[in-house]
Amino acid sequence: MGTDYPAVGPRLRWPLTAVLVTGPSMSPTLRHGDAVLVRPGGRAVRPGDVVVAVFRSRPDLLVVKRAVRAQGGGWWLHGDNGLIADDSRAYGVADVRGRVVARYWPHPARVRPRRI
Repeated sequence: MGTDYPAVGPRLRWPLTAVLVTGPSMSPTLRHGDAVLVRPGGRAVRPGDVVVAVFRSRPDLLVVKRAVRAQGGGWWLHGDNGLIADDSRAYGVADVRGRVVARYWPHPARVRPRRI
């Protein structure tokens, strides 16, 4: 009844949630329109992880940012685009909802290398 699929890439554990990236704050790592898979729970967040979070001062805003350091029972987050400061510098500490484990759109193998 089941179908066997070959193992391709890292093995992902469920549950995973799909999240669409909007805006340029995580460029060049993630761009507007990229789709990522997020694992809520799992291993503890570490500095450098890309996470999905909610700022305590903006509970209506779900963001994708990079964890910088644990602070005040939450996390201090920054975007990878240094020209945009819509992160903890503007909104303070955030509560992490999950870690980004993979980008699945556009398909990583089909994306041409970006020129610098």
